[in-house]
Amino acid sequence: MPDEDVSSAPTVIGGGARTARPLVAPGSARAVRVALLDDHEVLLDSMASWFRAHAPDFDVALTATSWLQLVHSPAFPTDLVLIDVQLDQPVSIEARVRTCRAAGATVVVLTGLDTPDLRERALRAGAAAFLGKSRPLGDVLAVARDVMGLTPGRAVQRDWRPLPRAAEQVERPRLSLGEESALRLYASGRSTVEVAAEMHVQFETAKTYLRRVRQKYARVQRPASRKADLVQRATEDGYI
Repeated sequence: MPDEDVSSAPTVIGGGARTARPLVAPGSARAVRVALLDDHEVLLDSMASWFRAHAPDFDVALTATSWLQLVHSPAFPTDLVLIDVQLDQPVSIEARVRTCRAAGATVVVLTGLDTPDLRERALRAGAAAFLGKSRPLGDVLAVARDVMGLTPGRAVQRDWRPLPRAAEQVERPRLSLGEESALRLYASGRSTVEVAAEMHVQFETAKTYLRRVRQKYARVQRPASRKADLVQRATEDGYI
């Protein structure tokens, strides 16, 4: 994706297009870790190269051509995810955005399919911005900086550690129907209160289900104490 052409005329939501300029010198603070998801490999490589050359305040920690490749990566979750919606996979935009949000990532949708319905769905699910691919990458970078709250001379500071091994190398715990339902809802972005409401159970019951899920993952050496960890476990094991 060249700088002058990132196809439809987009409208930026969640951040205005501005002229991009370097905000921090390389090495002065930890850069914002970003993941790029697009099934067009040439476009993906071009965008990653552009960010590495022009955005010292961002670290392209992960590039993926499929949804499963993204969420199974030990580099996931990142601080920010730039995600295309036109992927040849049966995962809705709502599920993708909510999963990333639940894992702690900010989401910017970057797509060539700009329709009012898709825009509304993405933003309602929690995307911070919705951009068309025809925007210059300088504008995309400006919006990314805006949604991450960057100001001149400062980069976002976040704690992060790699998640454990890939799903195919580890054991899957056996969950009860209640535990599985609670996990699906919680990992898709619901709070414990919302899990209880959707399952029509008491708050303490939903909390117990989630505690048992964490305990069972810990027993098979796949700890999930953080919500981001639990989201990855649910994705690895096919619950979302």
